[in-house]
Amino acid sequence: MDVFDKLKILTDAAKYDVACTSSGVDKKAARGGMGNATACGICHSFAADGRCISLLKVLMTNACTYDCQYCVNRRSNDTPRAAFTPRELAELTINFYRRNYIEGLFLSSGIQRNPDYTCEQMIEALRILREEYRFSGYIHAKAIPGADSLLISRLGMLADRMSVNIELPSQSSLKLLAPDKTKHSILTPMGYIQNRIRENTTDLVRYRHAPRFAPAGQSTQMIVGATPETDFQILNLTEGLYKKYKLKRVFFSAYMPVSDSALLPALDTKPPLLREHRLYQADWLLRFYGFSANELLDAGHQSFNPYIDPKCNWALNHMEHFPMEVNRAPYTELLRIPGIGVTSAKRIVTARRTGPLNFDGLKKLGVVLKRAQYFITCGGRTADGLKITQDAALRSLMSDTAFGMYRQGLPSGSEPEQLSLFEQPRLTQEDVRKCLTGQI
Repeated sequence: MDVFDKLKILTDAAKYDVACTSSGVDKKAARGGMGNATACGICHSFAADGRCISLLKVLMTNACTYDCQYCVNRRSNDTPRAAFTPRELAELTINFYRRNYIEGLFLSSGIQRNPDYTCEQMIEALRILREEYRFSGYIHAKAIPGADSLLISRLGMLADRMSVNIELPSQSSLKLLAPDKTKHSILTPMGYIQNRIRENTTDLVRYRHAPRFAPAGQSTQMIVGATPETDFQILNLTEGLYKKYKLKRVFFSAYMPVSDSALLPALDTKPPLLREHRLYQADWLLRFYGFSANELLDAGHQSFNPYIDPKCNWALNHMEHFPMEVNRAPYTELLRIPGIGVTSAKRIVTARRTGPLNFDGLKKLGVVLKRAQYFITCGGRTADGLKITQDAALRSLMSDTAFGMYRQGLPSGSEPEQLSLFEQPRLTQEDVRKCLTGQI
């Protein structure tokens, strides 16, 4: 099997892992080296200056000794298998980088032979990149649960960011669908990585040229929709992971049916993409808006309303806090008003020092009045002709179609779409072959 065939198999197998994000680290190559990492770099997206930032997202191998029922690479699945050698992967990454196809690498792997061997293969690929090619670009490496801590340490010294996928939100689901994994095997390396990252802030590593362990932090991923856990359970686990392990991000991946196992949703089940989206919005509220998981959901309301975002849903369920007077409400309370974000809340606090604000002034500050007007007053007055009721606010926050579906109790959903290195307008097969053979 040539390198191109391996690339096609292993990039396609990697698309189910969503835990890649902005690099979170600024790093320039030393003299004679190549590549750099910028904090704003984002996988498969665009930077603020309009540049397309991309990572080569690939597996070291999709041959796996584990039999996780939700995974397309499980050992019982009849699928083409491939594996890169460390040098093949390093050379492929450098060739793509030199031709401006990518700006970094996202590397994960199936468990080949055992966790230690798999981790050693990944380490050797990254060593070649860092030491032989002197590549200073962004590298995200997946830690292998069960691997020796010394290997995790070495991997973290070569990568910019690390992640350990928790995969399923509960121990019972993990035991049922991934019998080769345990909660302990996942959380142990997560805790080790967190401790090593914390050491970066001590006096021992404050010297300018001292190497740092995973300077861009760590993240994790949870699969949504494969098991019966509710949004309430998932969000509480997310909050706990942020507090205990100081994660940079928790990613949510809508389950795409890849198995006909009776333990999983049927193959014709649509991935819960809207539910995934609501969880991401709630995650944003946890990290930047001062909400707690128990505020957004509770034992009596364990799922988000799919038709409106979690912040609006919270506000509609807590109308006793509204309307708020924007000229007096503290910053932390302004953040809870639908239509007011972090930036506009800061602008309000600054602007009202020079005089009272009205609705026209709020609009100029970037407040989305279509939402906010149902939850605020300016100088004790509501917007002209507006009647503030929960039903009126709900109707305003939804499209007419969504409001009708909501009233009828109809489900909402959308079709899945996955990115692939080989889909247009990305690289063509001929482009990749020319790259690998040095023709371009």
